[in-house]
Amino acid sequence: MEEENNSKTEQNEVEMSFWEHLGELRSRIIKALAGVAIGTTACLVLVDKIVENILLWPAKHYHMELQNLKPFGQVMMYFEVAMICGVIVSIPNIFYQFWRFIAPALRKNERGYIKTIVAYSSLSFIIGLLFAFYVMLPMTLNFAVQFGTSYIKNQFSIEEYMDIILSVMLACGVVFELPLLSYFLSKIGILKPSFMRKYRRHAAIVLAFAAAILSPGTDPVSMIALAIPLLLLYEVSIIVSMIAVKKPRE
Repeated sequence: MEEENNSKTEQNEVEMSFWEHLGELRSRIIKALAGVAIGTTACLVLVDKIVENILLWPAKHYHMELQNLKPFGQVMMYFEVAMICGVIVSIPNIFYQFWRFIAPALRKNERGYIKTIVAYSSLSFIIGLLFAFYVMLPMTLNFAVQFGTSYIKNQFSIEEYMDIILSVMLACGVVFELPLLSYFLSKIGILKPSFMRKYRRHAAIVLAFAAAILSPGTDPVSMIALAIPLLLLYEVSIIVSMIAVKKPRE
């Protein structure tokens, strides 16, 4: 009888009205944006070092000539870099607010893993950033610098350069969340490893198409460089899904 009362109490705590869900979503979004604002402010203080020592490192390494073609191009670029870096720095807080929002829909024992999930989500995102910076971008930029005839001098706009650097890093960071997403969907019963194995070939075509879209260039080298880890991540996601399904739900 006592256990039944406890379960009812827990159910009442979990159940929320539509307006309560809306209020909770608003609160989580505000907290996430506050974290982004703090991260952006901190990155504005260090934006010179971020641009000079990190983002411009590939250009220096491959002796790329960059040009600013707008009067306030560098000013706007620095603000853009600070904002995007602010988002990256506040990724753990964004993930935490997201998981806290969906926590009422989880079982009591599953809510205890929120901090662990946030840690793994942040780690996966960081690994994606590092993969983009040390694998994807070097191959892409090297191809761009060396391609063409010696009679045509390759000079690049700083806006285009920064768009490639930041977009590829963010895309890889999001893509590397695939195994964790697979674990969560399998845990709540939406995704099954048998389904993923059955449609493996279809997934390979979709992932190859995604690699072509997310790739910073049209060269086959960068496409293959992104397609291979995507396929490997899909196989890892199948294993992760099997582990999530095998674990009994209390």
